[in-house]
Amino acid sequence: MNAVLVVAGINAAFAGLLAGAEATVTFGVRPALGLLDDGPHLRARQALVRSLRVFVPSLFLPTVLSSIAVLVLGGGSGARWAAIVALLAWTLITFLGTVPVNQAILTWDADAPPADWRARIRRWEPLDLARTVLAALTFALLVAALGG
Repeated sequence: MNAVLVVAGINAAFAGLLAGAEATVTFGVRPALGLLDDGPHLRARQALVRSLRVFVPSLFLPTVLSSIAVLVLGGGSGARWAAIVALLAWTLITFLGTVPVNQAILTWDADAPPADWRARIRRWEPLDLARTVLAALTFALLVAALGG
């Protein structure tokens, strides 16, 4: 087995973990949060932001680094380049869209949140869905690239 294939497999595995984490938040955690009253909802959301801002980068960074390594070691197929574009879009949406909202959420008093806090969350939700779709697309493309 050659080094490129090993690194490409590691790359796809980390991308799959990232996609799974995103899907869990979007389709599992987010709907459950919506059922909670304001205070518990915000406290849970704040706790999630604190943990996910460590956990998600622990999946994202190896995905990016192994993507770069595969490109350097063995060039890139069309699927691999498309995956890089999807991962770049995920990164831009994350840093320009969801991270600023998450940082604001951490400053809110869960017992006296801003009057428009639910509207702010509703603006965050399409960005979160886009990140999930892009992470899943990245994973699918990297798996496809393993085949040739």
